[in-house]
Amino acid sequence: MFRTILSAAAMLVAAAANAQSPLTLDQCIAIALSESPVVQVADMEIKRVDYSRTETLSQLFPQVNFGANYSRMLAKQVMYMSMDGGFGQQGSAGGDSSEEAASASSRKSGSETGIKMGLDNSYQIGFSASVPLIAPQLWKSLKLSDSQILQSVEQARASRLDLVNQIKDAYYALMLATDSRAVVQESYDMAAFTHEMYTKQFEAGAASDYDVLRTSVAMKNIEPELMQADIAIRQARLQLLVLMGVDADFPLEIAGRLSDYESTMFDETMAIESDFSQNGSLVQNTLQTRMLRDALDVQRMAWYPTLSASINYYWNSNSNGSPFKNFRWSNSSSFGLSLSMPLLTGGARYSRIRQARVQLIEAELQRENIERNVGMQVQLAIDNVRMNVRQISSSSESVAQAERAHDIMERSFAIGAASYLDLRDSELALTRSRLAYYQSIYNYLVAGSQLELLRGTAPLAQYESIVK
Repeated sequence: MFRTILSAAAMLVAAAANAQSPLTLDQCIAIALSESPVVQVADMEIKRVDYSRTETLSQLFPQVNFGANYSRMLAKQVMYMSMDGGFGQQGSAGGDSSEEAASASSRKSGSETGIKMGLDNSYQIGFSASVPLIAPQLWKSLKLSDSQILQSVEQARASRLDLVNQIKDAYYALMLATDSRAVVQESYDMAAFTHEMYTKQFEAGAASDYDVLRTSVAMKNIEPELMQADIAIRQARLQLLVLMGVDADFPLEIAGRLSDYESTMFDETMAIESDFSQNGSLVQNTLQTRMLRDALDVQRMAWYPTLSASINYYWNSNSNGSPFKNFRWSNSSSFGLSLSMPLLTGGARYSRIRQARVQLIEAELQRENIERNVGMQVQLAIDNVRMNVRQISSSSESVAQAERAHDIMERSFAIGAASYLDLRDSELALTRSRLAYYQSIYNYLVAGSQLELLRGTAPLAQYESIVK
């Protein structure tokens, strides 16, 4: 990932250093896939889910803990003794009345005041380790984590597909704005040339003041269109730079023109397929269904027993008086097995299983709706592409005819067989036909990009290999 970012940065530096090296569409997409924060966030989400799976996997390994405990006895436990007269009767049989009296007095004192038990200080230091031996629910959780990783990967792919679509739309919009400005500029140049010609004729006395004013008005009417075209170019360039994850002051220049795509549109249209099995929403629904099925299995595994083993090793010390001396350490160790058999939880597990089953059914029903909607959108996109191809063909013929008509009108105007209004009408018709031609190509490219997004077939590996 770091190497890819360095390669993209080197490509940007090289393009900035050489203003004569414009960036192609594929290069812009490659830079966006490596620099865009949207893609980086999607990749980080994959790492997060992978770490979550590692966390679940770690529960299968032994868990070792170290602990230390100290307690101070504030009030010792008192034990009371109740003794019958059996020993006293034996003593009486022996005939020693004084010893019998002392024993009776001691028993009476113990039964009334009690005997204090325990020591003042208690220490415990040691290690404890546990490991699950049989854990069906945990095992199924690992499979659920794998499904979550696959879903995160698909979400990252969907983010890349969406970014590729946005980059293409922005790149095509910049091309449309650039070509449209060139058309408007050509119209302005023709109007300026005509105005200059009439100005010279007016100075020579061969044209009227009205002809000069009329051509000047026609020229100035085009100036707002030039300014709007410049604003459209700036907006499209900024939009493309933002999507690429590049600073707004980067001197971006694009390669090619919209007319370059006309030569390949027929072959691309003939190769269009309607398969949408790689559609992002459809694939995500498939993975979500798999994840919900794994989640249902996890809930079912809650009915199975679990078995775990534990080992403990401790050092213990007990003493009276000061807690900082009179230590008497002794060690102890133990090994145990713990079996947990779920019997009754008030129906909570059964309710969780039913919830998981309902979510699974919902996902399956959503898939049917997604297939219908995506299929309809794909078919509409294909029809839109084919309609725009026909529109391009019609617009191309219209441009050719408008150019021929303008050439005829120029020659007629030069010999005085046509008026300026006729020439101006032919110029406007040529400008409109060229703008319509570029607009139809733009519509075709945007429709093709939308179809590619719906089908999920963008060559991401090809774009990523450009900066490697």
